[in-house]
Amino acid sequence: MAFDIDMIRAKYAEIGARVAAARRVLNRPLTLTEKILYSHLAEGEATKEYPRGKAYVDFTPDRVAMQDATAQMALLQFTQAGRAKVAVPSTVHCDHLIQAKVGAAVDLQTANDENKEVYDFLASISNKYGIGFWKAGAGIIHQVILENYAFPGGMMIGTDSHTPNAGGLGMVAIGVGGADAVDVMAGMPWELKFPKLIGVKLTGKMSGWTSAKDVILKVAGILTVKGGTGAIVEYFGEGARALSCTGKGTICNMGAEIGATTSIFGYDEKMRNYLIATGRADVASEADKIAAHLTGDDEAYANPDKYFDQVIEIDLSTLEPHINGPFTPDLATPISKFADEVRKNGWPEKLDVGLIGSCTNSSYEDISRAASLAKQAVDKKLEAKSEFTITPGSEQVRYTTERDGYLELFGKMGGVVLANACGPCIGQWARHGAEKEEKNSIITSFNRNFSKRNDGNPNTHAFVASPEIVTALVLAGRLTFNPLTDTLTNKDGKEVTLDEPTGFELPPRGFDVRDAGFQAPAEDGDRVQIVVDPKSDRLQLLEPFPMWEGTDLHGLKLLLKVKGKCTTDHISMAGPWLKYRGHLDNISNNTFISAMNFFNDKANAVKNQLTGQYDAVPKVQRAYKAAGIGTVVVGDENYGEGSSREHAAMQPRYLGVRAILVRSFARIHETNLKKQGMLALTFADKNDYDKVQEDDTIDILGLTSFAPNVPLDIVLTHKDGSRDIIKANHTYNEGQIEWFKAGSALNLIKQQQGKLQEA
Repeated sequence: MAFDIDMIRAKYAEIGARVAAARRVLNRPLTLTEKILYSHLAEGEATKEYPRGKAYVDFTPDRVAMQDATAQMALLQFTQAGRAKVAVPSTVHCDHLIQAKVGAAVDLQTANDENKEVYDFLASISNKYGIGFWKAGAGIIHQVILENYAFPGGMMIGTDSHTPNAGGLGMVAIGVGGADAVDVMAGMPWELKFPKLIGVKLTGKMSGWTSAKDVILKVAGILTVKGGTGAIVEYFGEGARALSCTGKGTICNMGAEIGATTSIFGYDEKMRNYLIATGRADVASEADKIAAHLTGDDEAYANPDKYFDQVIEIDLSTLEPHINGPFTPDLATPISKFADEVRKNGWPEKLDVGLIGSCTNSSYEDISRAASLAKQAVDKKLEAKSEFTITPGSEQVRYTTERDGYLELFGKMGGVVLANACGPCIGQWARHGAEKEEKNSIITSFNRNFSKRNDGNPNTHAFVASPEIVTALVLAGRLTFNPLTDTLTNKDGKEVTLDEPTGFELPPRGFDVRDAGFQAPAEDGDRVQIVVDPKSDRLQLLEPFPMWEGTDLHGLKLLLKVKGKCTTDHISMAGPWLKYRGHLDNISNNTFISAMNFFNDKANAVKNQLTGQYDAVPKVQRAYKAAGIGTVVVGDENYGEGSSREHAAMQPRYLGVRAILVRSFARIHETNLKKQGMLALTFADKNDYDKVQEDDTIDILGLTSFAPNVPLDIVLTHKDGSRDIIKANHTYNEGQIEWFKAGSALNLIKQQQGKLQEA
């Protein structure tokens, strides 16, 4: 039986009436996205239409999911919300803090030893507040969610940007910051600007070397890293129905790389089969009863240009395998042209490491198809010419693939199986020699490949492809190998070709697992004590951020003007810093240390206007904070793209940064800044970015009459006494302005909770 089956049945019982209400209001056929969004309105049945891309709407998600790195801060915030138990089903998954170094068993034991304090804290706080807890080694959050919790027609938020993975099971699943999770766990509505809709029509059927991964690699090349911002991507068509459920999950997962709010597929036979295979026949049975509400209306799909804001069509029958990168996930190249691109651009042709797995590609299907190539390698006397690692997505997948002999095949080929965790995908990779910063190439089946993302080396050229293509290139040891056309020389000196990969969507003998790693919470958590050692360098209880002082802001200093790309990795690095995710003061020592200073083309070197000297960004900012001086950070386009980590908003806020002024924001990060009481502003004229000078003192005017759709004035006073007055736009609505005034959204929740208790 599925987790939370009663909640799912209750949701399905009301969805018909809610979809009918939405259909009356909109007076037209509906997409699947619209059906799910309108059936989760906090107001109940729809009474009006919400304009896409304009209206802020309150929703009631069905569940919350948190991974261990972000759960620490989210749950530390939740302890201040004044509730005895979470309001919706919620889970914590310990997958981010396991470092890949030797192999699964050793790495997991090391993680359990080194992170005991954090794991004990998360287990106990989950126990206290009614949260399901998945211990280290249970698997990567998104794979575990797909196997256990995702359900067609549901809505979920998760404190990880790849939460959209659950769209593979027909769920609107959205990555958010921890403060959003706190809202929902505290029983508050969750606010989102009603997204635009991008329709992707898939025709034909894949075959041979092409996989579901190639669909999203192609889409990323079309839409770029910000082409999906503010939109939900809905896949439909005969090609969509032909994809496996986990293949759909792969596509939705990596939709985060185009900036999409989320991605989704409609309920179909593939999803039904997956639900049954993962022990949720009860969910499949209930979904079958309302199947018409769990996919878009026929007319919407027959005439998509009338119902979507943008439509893309891809013929799967002609789709080539793709390789994306380096340094950005949207540089898409079909494999037939990739060797030429490698040579033309001077990318290192020698392949040092191939890595498969991650939350994006670690299903039974992925592993079985890659293993078919490993078997060919053994049979045809080939061996890995590059290092090769395999990361199973969950203990259930690991146990089943080991039982079926696939992991042994990887070992015979020269591969190393890592723990069921994120590992190298998020920088948790103790890669030998990375500190030398030598130019090299790796290829992964992961989702992101920003500079330094995997191993901390800015000269590592990271490419993204399907597990099948990664495995094939590992056998060649070079990026210029095309397995569709080229041959390899085996141990006997003979030229051999690789046959097309084969595999199984679902295990023919069914899934199996000895210990899935789940810990149910206590029925009554009142007696559970949460203990945080005041001397801990891993965990720190939070103090509320100060309220707005009620005045315009004068005398702010420019902390940093960022040059070029500034992802959440630049603002708050992952890798070795993950261990401080529960200690705001300690992790703040990595704030902006990877961002490039516009004025000197250096990272972590900014001018301290109090001394005239250059120093590390956190050190300079702490000096300003000690002097009682607020600061401003200036950035470029799509500022804050990448991970959903709210630390990238909390750290500058904690250190005393008052405003972020940029050309444009990535969606999640802009919301995170607002939640933490920061000013998230954009240049009304993007050319005004050029007016900001290194020694500027900055005033922000108009806050005493702060209102939606009313720009603020920014006064830049330069070192020579001259001034520029520029306009700054914002997207704050009335409720978000109250967050700013209260000092944070959490402060406002506490105020409201206190009033409820008094009443």
